[in-house]
Amino acid sequence: MAFRQALQLAACGLAGGSAAVLFSAVAVGKPRAGGDAEPRVVEAPAWAGSARPGPGVWDSNWDRREPLSLVNLRKRNLESGEEELASRLDHYKAKATRHIFLIRHSQYHVDASQEKDRTLTPLGREQAELTGLRLASLGLKFNKIVHSSMTRAIETTDIISKHLPGVSKVSTDLLREGAPIEPDPPVSHWKPEAVQYYEDGARIEAAFRNYIHRADAKQQEDSYEIFICHANVIRYIVCRIMDSQIFSWRHGS
Repeated sequence: MAFRQALQLAACGLAGGSAAVLFSAVAVGKPRAGGDAEPRVVEAPAWAGSARPGPGVWDSNWDRREPLSLVNLRKRNLESGEEELASRLDHYKAKATRHIFLIRHSQYHVDASQEKDRTLTPLGREQAELTGLRLASLGLKFNKIVHSSMTRAIETTDIISKHLPGVSKVSTDLLREGAPIEPDPPVSHWKPEAVQYYEDGARIEAAFRNYIHRADAKQQEDSYEIFICHANVIRYIVCRIMDSQIFSWRHGS
């Protein structure tokens, strides 16, 4: 698939379990347990955009940066024809590859009532240390670390970054944990209020659109970028990058 030339999701088998790319897959329209009941119809929210291509059809313009979509064909010079079009397409074509590392924060104290008190456990700190060591051992020139502004992600980032001196850190609220979109089929043990999907969904989609895309045409060298965030955010991003059904983000992990 063409997108592999422009963007690679790097899933490292990092020690300690701190880092993980969670792949989610579920059969679309699969009958629910208990017979031939009609599948529940879940409508995509407005921010999810128009309907995606059918199963097995790759959307080459998944990040709205496909060169052909950026060329104004109405201004095409009929005399120069295909030669001019090829030159204009090359102007917008990615020359480099973005290597993206999606890392979930380490184990933390889940029982704390306030978010600021949900700090890493001793095991979680060890996980982050091992992850930092593993990343450093890859010998890559990392460009930056983008992390969630939640406490557990900040602490994980601080520990990992000690092993990657000189790599800049950027904090963002877009990568905070949340409920991206109502999963289908539903999950019995996890049922956020509808307002949480309303508040979190567009934000997490905005994180995807801002950070997950092919390299800009002006980028000359490959980049290696680390994103430290949360399980739900990573699940959703993986479904989006794989052009999968976004309703299935909560399953298969």
